Amino acid sequence: MSDLDEIAAVADAVLFEGYLLYPYRASAQKNRLRWQFGVLTPASDGTEPTANRTECLLEPKPGAELTLRLRFLQLQARTPLTLDGHAVDDLLVDGVRHTCFEEGVPRTVDAVLAVDDLLTGITVPIDLPAAVETEELRDGAGTLVGRIQRESWALTGRIVLTAVDLPGPYLVHRLRFDVINDAACAPGAPREEVLRTSLIAAHTMIAAKQASFLSLTDGPRWAEPATEECVNEHTWPVLAGPDDRDDLLLSSPIILADHPQLAPESTINLFDGLENDEILTLRTLVLTDAEKAEARATDPRAAHIIDAVDAMPPEILERLHGAVRSLRPLGKPDDPAVPTFSTPGTDTSVFGTAVPAFGSDSPAARPPAQQPWWDPGQDASVDPDTDSVLVGDIAVHKGSHVLLRPGRSSDAQDRFLDGMRATVQAVVHDVDGGVHVAVSVDGDPGAEMQLAHGRFRYFRPAELEALL
Repeated sequence: MSDLDEIAAVADAVLFEGYLLYPYRASAQKNRLRWQFGVLTPASDGTEPTANRTECLLEPKPGAELTLRLRFLQLQARTPLTLDGHAVDDLLVDGVRHTCFEEGVPRTVDAVLAVDDLLTGITVPIDLPAAVETEELRDGAGTLVGRIQRESWALTGRIVLTAVDLPGPYLVHRLRFDVINDAACAPGAPREEVLRTSLIAAHTMIAAKQASFLSLTDGPRWAEPATEECVNEHTWPVLAGPDDRDDLLLSSPIILADHPQLAPESTINLFDGLENDEILTLRTLVLTDAEKAEARATDPRAAHIIDAVDAMPPEILERLHGAVRSLRPLGKPDDPAVPTFSTPGTDTSVFGTAVPAFGSDSPAARPPAQQPWWDPGQDASVDPDTDSVLVGDIAVHKGSHVLLRPGRSSDAQDRFLDGMRATVQAVVHDVDGGVHVAVSVDGDPGAEMQLAHGRFRYFRPAELEALL
């Protein structure tokens, strides 16, 4: 087993995040616009990036070596053909539907590099030729009744890797690797055509020998100036593998914490890695037979999900109810360094978690179950729709406009919103007396759907500027 196999499961979750969403049918509206994460397009209309950049810090020893793997999906168009070669939307063969669909084929580009060679720069080519494959469709009697054609388009690009030795008492290199799409595309081409020559869900994995990576979020104090100078565009590098490893790195288009891992309760890749496995499993179970048949015809991976959920034994389903991961050994009650209480279901360190996690779109953890969070019928002292809070010298309330100024302690997702305008949707109070301002980001194309589901982003008043 190679070192990169240590993080293969998490990397696969990144690769297929959002690949095909519940209810796993091509006809579903939310599966009409796919490929949302890590798409590197050829030069087109400029709405999506053509390259990503990762910068990280490495402490090398003599003879240090890196094993790099770029992973992405290549679009492959699947089309049913009649016997005379005409393309059709679907073919029915012995009760089984064969439909048009855009499949994603996993691709990798591997390279082994001496760290010393990176000081002068290395370029690794990406070169995938166009291909057309056909598959015969025969009925139960063995009679040829049609074909399936799968077509992919040529992809070209490069990975440019460099290293810079940083000044200071410690031997530290700043690594930079740029993944660049050099494929051709007609100016102004529609997105479905642009995707044919795009690197989809592009991310990189690196295993170091005779070297160790420094965390960009929890590194040593002496490395803070170098950390702040690292520039990461459309990707984010984190330490990967078990907690005791510092020689594995995953640079992902999805923001993760160091050492991400899959929840052991999650036994199926549902392509919604950041959703709740129990909810998706239960929803899949109640699909009609016709809906399941359409999902199976949509994609082989969707067929696997349907079959796996249908065959899930009760004891596995019961495990999806949740898990407590935040308990620690008890110490003396007066020892502030040792927690004596833990709230179930608040673990945010597990990627693809099978339990609910309170993140940037939720206020502080709820109180114990025996004490209801808030009953508007019994407590009229607070009302998120009418309450206000001072931001500077200005009272803001529902409908107020603010600028987002997340602090240094905020998570990376909130930091990306620095300087953006938002509209206040509610002012809420937590059980500890803290005040949180729920906002929707102005211009966010997903804001309407989030508002319909009551999902907001929460900031402290000190992280906002009021706009008159």
